[in-house]
Amino acid sequence: MSRWLAIWTALIALLVRAENPADPLLVAGVAEFAAAYKSWDRDGFAKAAELVRQASTNTLNYAPCYYWLGVVEFHRMLHLRNLAAADTNRVAVSSVMDAAITALERAVELGPWHAESHALLATLYGMKIDRNMIRAVRFGPRVDRHRTHALAYGAENPRVQYLLGTCQFHTAKKPAAVREALATLLKAEKLFEAEAKIEPGPLDPRWGYASCLMFIGRAYEQLGQHNEAADYYRRVLAQQPSNHLARQCLTRVAKDN
Repeated sequence: MSRWLAIWTALIALLVRAENPADPLLVAGVAEFAAAYKSWDRDGFAKAAELVRQASTNTLNYAPCYYWLGVVEFHRMLHLRNLAAADTNRVAVSSVMDAAITALERAVELGPWHAESHALLATLYGMKIDRNMIRAVRFGPRVDRHRTHALAYGAENPRVQYLLGTCQFHTAKKPAAVREALATLLKAEKLFEAEAKIEPGPLDPRWGYASCLMFIGRAYEQLGQHNEAADYYRRVLAQQPSNHLARQCLTRVAKDN
């Protein structure tokens, strides 16, 4: 059954792509995002968002366009969350998070099979809960629904496994749960490495590898395995030399050794 589901999903995706040739603005936006992701550049993320947003007005019913808009807004939100805490930052984070959710909800409305959009939505709704029981009642069912769809349509997708692993890590309260998150992230790492051997098209996603390595490092650090953590933080910096968080983490574990 899962084999036929995968074939059917791929066929639908090909048909949608054939009916919606890539808009040059979308291609440019994805390229801008890839550069911004590598350098972790705020202005680059903002420029990518503007390009993809413009493209969405040209292709109103093209699911990948809204997926990419959600991806860019998701990373803009992550960048803002890493800035110094302030009320203005929290307002900005909330606004960009909502923009990402709106785009991704449109993506799954147009393409219910889109595993990565479901995985991102599960992650974003989980972030909205933020360990608050009242918000958990509201957003918890959405997390479960989108996570179920993500795994049904993309269990072997590296970004689906990476996002699942980050959710497991953030909710882990005991070492056993951290180890479970680590196992998921290590699976994602292998899937990323296999994906890297395939030449991507202009709209094929290739984001997430450096972030996955970062969370593997954090999981190892939390488990007290600082040598392994340091190795992964160095690998993050090899991918993203401007990642100040990875540099801070590497400095911290180096001091502890």
